[in-house]
Amino acid sequence: MTAGREVNPMDSPATSVRGAAQLTTLVIGYGNTLRGDDGVGYQVAETVLAWHLAGVKVLPCHQLTPELAAEIALVQQVVFVDAAIAPATAPPDITLQRLHPDEGVTFTTHAATPSALLALAKWLYHETPVAYQLTIPAINFDMGATLSPTAAAGKALALAQVRQLYTDWQC
Repeated sequence: MTAGREVNPMDSPATSVRGAAQLTTLVIGYGNTLRGDDGVGYQVAETVLAWHLAGVKVLPCHQLTPELAAEIALVQQVVFVDAAIAPATAPPDITLQRLHPDEGVTFTTHAATPSALLALAKWLYHETPVAYQLTIPAINFDMGATLSPTAAAGKALALAQVRQLYTDWQC
């Protein structure tokens, strides 16, 4: 929100929404919590939410949707947390990479990516926060809510990475 006004994704593309926002960071963890390791990003978001970090908004989501562009436009940095398919023998290493808006994509609700959401936030609100994709290795996508040992170890590393990013942003 800016100046007492709700953010409306249908406003003119020239609308800027960041203004004097108090939130500086958005963590979006996403995935299907009923498909094993696919829900690890969602679980990371739930844990970060429980930390009650000042200046941080956390959104556990089952999938990325266009409405998230309005939330993205309100912050200075955003971290997308998701599972990444890995070989069964993969170590539980996580990957953190910088993202940029992908302005060459056609946006649909069935093909939402973090880069597409950044492009949408840029187009609608003229805001492009610093963005990262944090991926966690996943090997089990069977029905159920239990994480594989690989994803569970990756989740712990991802939580430590989010905590470190938060600390770095506070300096």
